[in-house]
Amino acid sequence: MRKMLLASSLLLALPALATASDELSYTYVEGGWNRLILDAGNAGDFTSDGGYVRGSFAVTPQFHVIVGASRVSGSDHVAAAKVKTTVDAPYLGLGYHAPISDTVDFTSEFAWNHRSAESDYRVGDERSRQTSRFNQVLGMVGVRGRFTDHLEGWLKGGYANGGDGQDARWYGVAGGQLNITDTWGVVLEGQFDKDASEYRAGVRASF
Repeated sequence: MRKMLLASSLLLALPALATASDELSYTYVEGGWNRLILDAGNAGDFTSDGGYVRGSFAVTPQFHVIVGASRVSGSDHVAAAKVKTTVDAPYLGLGYHAPISDTVDFTSEFAWNHRSAESDYRVGDERSRQTSRFNQVLGMVGVRGRFTDHLEGWLKGGYANGGDGQDARWYGVAGGQLNITDTWGVVLEGQFDKDASEYRAGVRASF
């Protein structure tokens, strides 16, 4: 709840912070490091690391297509078994953006997300595998703005249906980019819901 309140406060403050006038790009490719932390309740947190790639492609002045994929893996012990879990998550969405001011855009997104997890169990010389898969449909709205010539940020809030027996949930996204040149930038982003936190650090090329 504290994470969601912080994201909401920053979301309200973002238009007042933006000061530059450079146009934001909705055509870019990006890739980097990805970390997923799942809250397992009394069993503690499960952390997995890996990488991600994603791209956004403007198809009209106000609509853009988003595609991406990530893979993370981590190991843990469950009773006497050592468990290695790998999670794959391809993503496909359609985004809309419209200017609120010279420096801030309203953004919205409707997307499909598929998650598949493979867990390999090992006890001594015995091995077994368990697989789970589910699809989600999600929607979110937010703002994206430029603070300076080299710094921009975005905040989004969204809702994902449960999909295949999973709980529906609200989530928030906060991120920013440091523009090194007109093309290249460094991106940091976090995504939070009641059971999971996801962090990304990558390099983006905008066109």
